[in-house]
Amino acid sequence: MYKVIDEKRVMKNLLNSVRLIGNVGGNPEVREFEGGKKLAKLNLATNEKVTLGTGTVVENTQWHRLVAWGGVATLMERMVKKGCKLMIEGRLQHRSYLGADGSKREKSEVVVKNILLIEAKGKTVLFTETESAEQNPVLD
Repeated sequence: MYKVIDEKRVMKNLLNSVRLIGNVGGNPEVREFEGGKKLAKLNLATNEKVTLGTGTVVENTQWHRLVAWGGVATLMERMVKKGCKLMIEGRLQHRSYLGADGSKREKSEVVVKNILLIEAKGKTVLFTETESAEQNPVLD
């Protein structure tokens, strides 16, 4: 028996979707704008082990730049520290800008929509962009 799915809904959810699990490389850099809106930036390391044909195991670490706005940024500021294990969901964003020397530069970032703190002080906490920071627990 086959189940009929709504293809458009499934594809919309997968379009430009990024999911990562990794370790935070440093404390979040947080900036507050007029009106109280916050921006948090941090780096996340993901690791994978690959076994070569010779049997040698090689570990590959990739670094990802994360950006978060609003309530997710507030949560990152309050709860995320260097070494924390995170699972994030978001979208990939490419942008260009002029460097200090006037040359054009490009950057890729993951704009975080949902965050799951894994083993944050012995607890796991899920936070999404649709919730306010005040609705989420603060871990002691």
